[in-house]
Parts: sequence; structure tokens; C-alpha cells
Amino acid sequence: MMKRLTLIALAAGLPSLFAQAPTAAPAEYHAMLDKYCVTCHNEKSKLPAGLPLYLDKASLDHVSTDLVVWERVIKKLNVGAMPPQGLPRPDAKTLDGFRAWLSNTLDAAEQANIHPGRFPIHRLNRTEYHNAIRDIFGLDVDVSELLPTDSSDAGFDNVSSALKVTPTLLDRYVTAAVRIGALAVGDPKAEAAEQDFPVRLDLSQKAHIEGLPIGTRGGTLIHYNFPADGDYQLSGALFRTVDSADTGIEGQDAPNQFEITIDGVRALLATFGGPEDHLKSRLNISAMRDEVARRMTVRVAVKAGPHDIGFTFLERPPRSQDPFAPSLRMSEDIHVGADLPKLSHVTIKGPLTISGVSDSPVRARLFVCRPSSAANEQACAKQILSRVAHLAYRRPLTDQDLQPLMKFFDEGRKTGDFDGGIRAALPRILASPAFIFRAEQDPASVPANTPHAVSDIELASRLSFFLWSSIPDEELLKVAGEGHLHESAVLEQQVRRMLADGKAAALTTNFPDQWLALRNLAKSAPDLLEFPNWDLNLSQSMQRETELLFDSVIRENRSALDLLNADYTFVNERLAQHYGIANVHGETFRRVKLTDPNRYGLLGQGSILTLTSVATRTSPVFRGKWVLTNLLDTPPLPPPPNVPPLPETKGNGGPKTMRQRMDEHHANPVCASCHKTIDPVGFALENFGPVGLWRVNTESGPVDAAGVLADGTKVDSPAALRQALASRPNVFVGTLTEKLLIYALGRGLDAYDQAVVRRIVSATAKNDYRMSSIILGIVESKPFEMRVKVAQGESD
Repeated sequence: MMKRLTLIALAAGLPSLFAQAPTAAPAEYHAMLDKYCVTCHNEKSKLPAGLPLYLDKASLDHVSTDLVVWERVIKKLNVGAMPPQGLPRPDAKTLDGFRAWLSNTLDAAEQANIHPGRFPIHRLNRTEYHNAIRDIFGLDVDVSELLPTDSSDAGFDNVSSALKVTPTLLDRYVTAAVRIGALAVGDPKAEAAEQDFPVRLDLSQKAHIEGLPIGTRGGTLIHYNFPADGDYQLSGALFRTVDSADTGIEGQDAPNQFEITIDGVRALLATFGGPEDHLKSRLNISAMRDEVARRMTVRVAVKAGPHDIGFTFLERPPRSQDPFAPSLRMSEDIHVGADLPKLSHVTIKGPLTISGVSDSPVRARLFVCRPSSAANEQACAKQILSRVAHLAYRRPLTDQDLQPLMKFFDEGRKTGDFDGGIRAALPRILASPAFIFRAEQDPASVPANTPHAVSDIELASRLSFFLWSSIPDEELLKVAGEGHLHESAVLEQQVRRMLADGKAAALTTNFPDQWLALRNLAKSAPDLLEFPNWDLNLSQSMQRETELLFDSVIRENRSALDLLNADYTFVNERLAQHYGIANVHGETFRRVKLTDPNRYGLLGQGSILTLTSVATRTSPVFRGKWVLTNLLDTPPLPPPPNVPPLPETKGNGGPKTMRQRMDEHHANPVCASCHKTIDPVGFALENFGPVGLWRVNTESGPVDAAGVLADGTKVDSPAALRQALASRPNVFVGTLTEKLLIYALGRGLDAYDQAVVRRIVSATAKNDYRMSSIILGIVESKPFEMRVKVAQGESD
């Protein structure tokens, strides 16, 4: 009977905890709940919407039957938020004892009845698709042109529930497969196409752009895959201001020079602007624009394959001090001035003529053999397609896999040459469900609804998509194919090898960009009248700073707590100027020592401080919510409907400072209940302005950063808040581990997964919470290494 209940629980997607014998709670905990908790958390009380913790109905002697409730209680106890400040509460020893007993009881139940959860079918998202194409062919393809934007769930865009499939999307995958197959092989019959690449208006072009030649300023670098050898037309277009002036033509005391490069080699140097062009523009502005456009265009022969095409301007010497020379207008600081030339977009057109398809690194990687005669074309084609399909399908191939590929090859060969046959067969691989979807098989011998270990080949895919957001490489597939990957020592060796590989940059960018909401930084729009030095360059530098901090913590195997406490950061010249850090030059990021403890770790970084502000001011609410959600995993409840807006600054006795405005907002009791938790966290960061610069005073008065956190800790600065967070390492590391586990599994977590998170955190605490311990703990966990066989008639 008990086994039947366990199977029913698994089939329902619930933890199989019924086999765990009831664990009677000590009487003191019953009394504590009745005295301090049930008085508010009961079915008759009117708790805020979204907070149905009815502890009068939850069983303390059978905690596993009310798993969701008790796991939420543990999270509240972890941050000291229960009971709330101002209400009677037990002493700290009693609360800590209850939290430990509750956690241990739930952990023991989970250990006795393993429930790894479902591992549903995953569709490759855009990032994974891009990386897989890169790792199979060596092609860097802009898949944003081929596939739509992915949705996200549980905070990440690789979660299976967000990766919907529609007929239109499948058509896009087929189109992408044909396009990529042609790029990989080369296409001697490619039709001429024209592609524009816009340059964002908020990208400042007053300084050197990384990747372009030294001694240049502004512009853009385009990584482009040319389909065939032939002539192509490359051109740049100047930005036109609101007063219809093309930047760089009029009002120039010296000419400008525009350069186009191919793989760093100059293909065009065009001169425009200066007194002569200024006069021509005054006589006939339209004709002058056309003439400059012709000067900024070149027709050039390019070999097939990937090339870096640069469009930029040569640095000019400092402007003359001629009093009659046009002055630098303030508007240039907000990127719309006519003084320095800047690009609005660049264009690549072609092939205008085709002379063939040359060998390239991509073709060399693809064509692992060349048939010496028609008689051995089939064998060579099988060798080429087998290698591609083996990587793409991420498993050993069968004859059934190869048969349709060879049919496509034969059809393509009938109407073309050997290359044409390969070109026809590649889309069959890239449009196959075996490539686009990550599916796993259950052994026939395993009963339905039963947890079991995944195969080594399936584990290899789980590992590579976690650490690389891509397919397994040849070494990982070989180890898995030999059946050794499940061995603990081998698995650890592969994890360490993969983290040291450059492809692990996918983990150190994709994960923090989503966990910390860094992707939203691109949407931040500080008011340019108040912050005239804000531009896309600074925004991108801020995001890169945070990514590099996360990267250093992983690659140097530092403690996860260094994300809070790091006394170093990474800056380039643009970001160093913003922070006031001296002696940093160029676009290359370098590590610098920090001297101000308020700047340590994530809480001192411009990326976090800017994306949690609004256009003209800071937002203690946004900042407090960000910390509670992303660092402590205790997100505040959503605001109730019809919440009044924050009062604007008024004169003559009205609210002026941010603190005064928030105090007036809190006069509404409905608002005050949540803001007591949110605002102290946000106000602790108030010395950092809207774009992350330190301040002591504002226009409205001195900054007041003092507050009391939910656990009673007093904070009055970013450093004090950081120390408060670091004082509860299990909470911060637990949040990081939980987010990493979601990212690794590609599914949201359920209440029964929290025991796994606690076990990993407890184990890593013995190793100073080092990142390798956390990642290995996830990889060796039951949810990562196991799955539940679905009953017939059900689906993942």
C-alpha cells in the first residue's frame, strides 16, 4: 500500500514523502507557533493577497504533507523576517532551533524518498542554437535575424516551460538550417543581397571602439559570413541631425577621414568635410551628401567565409583654437551634435560577381575528407555528415540516422557537384528534431513513475548545456560513450576542464545577465539633460564589469561570498573615468583594487545601481526589491491595485528629500506593511546616485541612508548592507545555488527541491562556499543526474 502511495505521488508530480514516518515536533515548537505565529497566520485573518500561510491548518507533526507552507516558513526564518519587527517574537536561540529542526526534518524526508523531478523536453533557445552552430562549423552567425526572441520563465530563457513551439517557429528553424548549410559549404550561386547594420544613436563615437584599428575613433565592427568569392560593396552612412545636417560635413576646420577595413587591412580611406566641402554643402547640400556617400563606398573582392569588416574614422588632431572655428555644442554630449562625424548605419551588398568558393577555416573544418574520384564520394560524404550529425544529435549515430542524410546528399549531387550534395544534406541535420530538441529516453526495464539515473550520453548533454550553453565536444562525447562519465572522479575532471575552457564564458555571461537582470540595463535611459555623459558605451562597460566579476569568482575558484565582498573590480577607460579611477587607458578591461568598502562587490557596481533607478532619480523601492528578490530570494508581494504614486517634490514645506517623499507615501497603511521590509534595504544604497556615482547631498538635502532591516540589523550605507547580507552566508549562497540549479536543470524548482539546495550549501560551507563546490554539488545532485520515467499516456 505504501509503495502504491509513493507511485501515485510521483505521478502527480509531488514529492514521495508518504513513506517517511511522522516526526512529532517538540512541544515547545507547537507552543511557539500558537503564541507568535498562528495569531496572524490563520484562515480567519485577512492576510495580504499572495500570503496564504495558514499555519493553523499546516501539520507540524507531518511537515512533509504541507511542504510548500513549511519551505516558505524556512525562507522567512532564514532572513529573520518572521515574526515581523515590532511584534512579539521568540528569542533568537528558539527561532534558530526551530528553523534547524524544520529543515532537518524535511531534508531527512527527501533523503529517504528521492524525487529528482521531471526533465522535460527542451527546445534549443537562440543562445544555445548560436553556440551549437559555432561549435559544429566554426561559424559565428547572428541568429537574431533567423529566430525570434525567446521567452523566459523562473527568471531564465532556457527553462523548458518558456520554450514554446509553433508551426511558424519550426518554419524559421528550417529557413535557418538552409541558410547555415549554404554558409558552411559556400554557395557559388548565391544571389546578391543587401544588408544594413544600424549603429545605435546612444553609442558614443567620440572614442576608440574595441576591435577596430588603433588610431581610429567611433564606427562599428561587423562579423560577416560571405557566401562566395566575389565582389562586394561596402559603405557607411553619416548620421543626420534634427536640423538636417550630416555630421562631419559642415562646420569643419579640417577634413575627416573614413576608413573601411577587412580583417584589419584597409580597403578604403575616404576624405570629406573641411572648408571646401563646407562651401559645397552650402551651395548644394543634396549634391554634397550624394558625393560624400559615394566617397564612403567601395567595391572590393572578398573571399568566402567569415571576415571582420570595420567601418570607422581616423583620429583627428586636437581642433584649432581659431576663434572663428565652430564651437563644441552641448548637444554633442548627448550624441546629436554635428561637429564630429558619426555613422547611422553601414551596408554590405553582394556578391555582385562570383568567382568561386575558396577554402576557409569553416570549409576546412567541415570537409574532413575529399573524394579522389566519383567512386569514393559516398564514403567521403558519410564521413563528413556522420561527424556533423554526431555532434548535432549529441549521441552515437545509427544507420537509420544516416539513411535520410545520404538521400539528401544524393539529390543534391544530381543537380550539382559534391559540395552541392553536402550543402543539400546539412539542412536535414540542422532541421532535425534530434538537433533542435533535447529529449531523453527511459530504459524499458525501469517501471513507470520511478526515478533512475540518466545515461552517460544524456548526462553529457546536461553538463555541456549547463556550463557551455552548447553541445558536448568530442572529448565529452567520447568519455560518455565509454560509459565513464557517471564516475565521480571522471565527472569532476570533466567539470573542471569545461570551466577552464573559453566556452564557459556562456555561463559567466548568460547566467549573471539573467539572475541579476543585467539584460535590462540596455533599456535603462537616464535623463541626458541631468546625466549628459551617459551613453551606450558606459552601459555596456557597466554590464561587462559585473560579468567579469562573476567570471573571476568562477575561474579563480573563489568563494561565492566574494560576489558581495570583492575588494577589486574590472574597468576600461570609459568606466574608470565615470568612477573617477585614474591611470586606466584604452578599451581593454583591467583588474583594479578598490579602496572604498562601499564599492565592494555587486552592491557597489554601476550596472546594479543604474538598472534599479529611474530616469531622473534613485528608487529605494526598486533597489530594495532587487536585493530581496535576486540576492535573498524573498521577493516582496506585488503592490495592491490603486496604489498612489510617489509624491513629487514640492516647495514651501512639502516633501523634498527622497526620505520625506517615501514617508508620505507610507502614510497609507496598505503601503506601509510592505515598505517596512523593502525601503531600509533600498535606502542603504541611497548614497549612490541614479548612475552609480557617490554623493553625500542631493538638491533636496543630505542623503539619509539609515534604516533597520527585517531582522533588526541597523544599516546606513552600502558597506553596512553588504556586511548584513554576508553575515547570513547560507541565505545568499542558497539563493545563488537555487538560481544556478534552475539554470542547470532548465526547469523551475518545486518545494521538494529546496532540500537539495540546502544539502549543496551545507556541503560547500566546509569549503568556504567556493564556486567549484557549488557547481560540482549541482552536477552531482540527484535532480541533475536522474529523471523520473513518465507513465504511458503522460508526457514531459
